[in-house]
Amino acid sequence: MALENFEDDNRYEVVINHEEQYSIWPEGREIPLGWRLAGKAGTKAVCLAHVERVWTDMRPLSLREQMKKLAENPQPEVDPVSSRPPDPRDDLVAFLSVGDHPVQASAHSVEHFLERIKAGYVNIKFTDTRGGTEIGLRLDSAASDTTGADIEGHKGKVRIAGNLTLNYQPVRLVAEVALETLMGSGRLQLQESAA
Repeated sequence: MALENFEDDNRYEVVINHEEQYSIWPEGREIPLGWRLAGKAGTKAVCLAHVERVWTDMRPLSLREQMKKLAENPQPEVDPVSSRPPDPRDDLVAFLSVGDHPVQASAHSVEHFLERIKAGYVNIKFTDTRGGTEIGLRLDSAASDTTGADIEGHKGKVRIAGNLTLNYQPVRLVAEVALETLMGSGRLQLQESAA
C-alpha cells in the first residue's frame, strides 16, 4: 500500500493481512479488503516502529508453514536420472529381441554393401535405439540369402544373418535389407550360451 500521499502528522493504524504481512493505514479510513486492524495506532513513526518490532520474518505465513512442514518431514533427495521410468531400450538385447526394428545397412552405396556381403562381413545399424546401434556382423552364408534380389539391377531384398555376442549375450542378428534404399527391418534372437 502506497503511503506517499499521507502526511506525517496524521494518525495511522497498523494493519495486517492473511499472510501476516504488515502495513500502516490512515486512521478513520475504510480498511482495504484483505486487511484487518493489528491493534496499534499512532503517528506514522510510532506505527512504523511497531511494525519493525513485530514483523521480524518477512516471509508470508503460507511460505513459513510450508518450510516448517518440510523441516519436520524432510523429503528424500530425488535423483532425476534414477527416478525416471525405466526405458526398455536400456536393455539393448531385450529391446532388439522383441519384434522387428528398422535397420539400415552401413554402406556408402549399394555396390559397397554387395561387396561387404561377398566378403562375408556387413555392418547393420538399428536406427530406433538411442543414437543408433551399429553392429558388425560376420555372415552365416547358409542362413543369408541374396537369391530374392536382382543383384545386377540393385533391386529387391537380401536376407542377412549371423551370430555374435552383444552385451555378453550370444545372439543371432537376422535382417532383410532392400537394395534400393539400404534400409529394412531386423531383430535379434537370443541364443543358448555355450557351456
